[in-house]
Amino acid sequence: MSPLYARHKRTTLAIATAVAAGALLTTGLTSNASAAAKQPLTAAPAALSNSAHIALIHQAQADVAETAQQIGLGAKEKLIVKDVVKDVDGTVHTRYERTYAGLPVLGGDIVVHTSKAGKTEGITKATKATIKVASLKPQVTTAKAEKTALTAARTLGSTKSAADGARKVIWAGSGKPVLAYETVVGGFQDDGTPNKLHVITDAATGKKLFEYQGIENATGTGKTLYSGTVSLTTSLSGSTYSLTDASRGGHKTYNLKHGTSSGTGTLFTNTTNTWGTGAASSSSTDVTAAADAAYGAQETWDFYKNTFGRSGIKNDGVGAYSRVHYGSSYVNAFWDDDCFCMTYGDGASNTHPLTSLDVAGHEMSHGVTANTAGLDYSGESGGLNEATSDIFGTGVEFYANNSSDPGDYLIGEKLNINGDGTPLRYMDQPSKDGGSADYWSSSVGNLDVHYSSGVANHFFYLLSEGSGSKTINGVSYNSPTKNSSTITGIGRDKALQIWYKALTEYFTSSTNYSGARAGTLSAAAALYGSSSTEYSTVKAAWTAVNVTS
Repeated sequence: MSPLYARHKRTTLAIATAVAAGALLTTGLTSNASAAAKQPLTAAPAALSNSAHIALIHQAQADVAETAQQIGLGAKEKLIVKDVVKDVDGTVHTRYERTYAGLPVLGGDIVVHTSKAGKTEGITKATKATIKVASLKPQVTTAKAEKTALTAARTLGSTKSAADGARKVIWAGSGKPVLAYETVVGGFQDDGTPNKLHVITDAATGKKLFEYQGIENATGTGKTLYSGTVSLTTSLSGSTYSLTDASRGGHKTYNLKHGTSSGTGTLFTNTTNTWGTGAASSSSTDVTAAADAAYGAQETWDFYKNTFGRSGIKNDGVGAYSRVHYGSSYVNAFWDDDCFCMTYGDGASNTHPLTSLDVAGHEMSHGVTANTAGLDYSGESGGLNEATSDIFGTGVEFYANNSSDPGDYLIGEKLNINGDGTPLRYMDQPSKDGGSADYWSSSVGNLDVHYSSGVANHFFYLLSEGSGSKTINGVSYNSPTKNSSTITGIGRDKALQIWYKALTEYFTSSTNYSGARAGTLSAAAALYGSSSTEYSTVKAAWTAVNVTS
């Protein structure tokens, strides 16, 4: 769960044990710099048909036993294919989850990189620890684990009186793997956001090891339809139109009519193909918010499809769905990977829908992260999770090229959440929001993830646009560097390709800033060559935000 900004306080969740230090372990990875320099984008992800993508997944799953043996997994370990990415040059990157003695290994995810000829060229692991535990018999009861989880949830304002169950897992996110329980607590958080708090408890001691939210949300306010008059793809059945986009995986937009139901609500239909009035209304039947939500989903789908060849959030050609008019005066919006849906509140007085374009891109990008690297939503990995959504939300805004909402490196600038016209976050100098970090330090992981994200946001801006003062689309920026260096950007398009490749092929659930540096360097080397300007700029931009080797 990831709010667009920390609404209630600027402290992190109380986490007993941080995720292992990024643990981006790449072994045996080779790079042909000269070839990459001649054909710089041969390592870009290939655009695959849905049937071709599914076939790759099925083939990888059929070969899991052989793969597990080749990469040296233990006899009790098995692999489960999560996704497969194939590059233009034929390189295949297969992402796996692991089990141990039949139990899920949380923090044990692996990416295997294979050449066109089928040779394993490298492995990226969330943890380098050997997966092994002395006993599979818990010393504490599930009831105790559930009690610990409920206590953690109550600190976030939940009033739920019972957990949604505990399951045995192997927890590998904090160093030495241990037998543990994963407990999920539902209900609602103190601001009305649905709660799906995952709490990891040591099965031998009952100690809380980790926690993260499963609902990802955003917060803001607005007064009118943010994107002006736009074209929407809809469906016609008989004489009735509906907000169903069959060209983008069947995305639908539903009306919750100020309810908080976990269901879909009512599909928006109309006798004409005109949606909304260009102004918000407090009515539960207001269509303007629905038009904005449908547009945000449409542009986000097209951005991923046309920029990375990704077909939908799960890369399976299936559209998510959107719900508007959630709750009463709910000043938030959230992505929930369980329902595979995007939900928007109506803001203060039910007249300020949370449906701006960068909010849509930000939140649905949490779905992409959940279905690729799965960055844990806490500590430095949580900051990278939030930054990824800021980075791709910014990408969506520039991609849309909408004159009512030009692309910029400001987050939530249309929302006026602060009441003084300032945005929520600044990518060129994150500290301007009063809480975000410009540079990495050993304490960054203790910040709320919306503020620790500043380090990666700053890196991305420097990589794209460079340091110093400049004006882009009428917005003035002035980006400093920790080491007083001068950075010349490589352009946003290349920066996006590097971040996406790193996310989908090199980041794991526990990647921290050091791991992100390694992952983006691997991505830059694969795309442009290890002797390229792009590679050296990635290295310089990380150094400029104090992330070094």
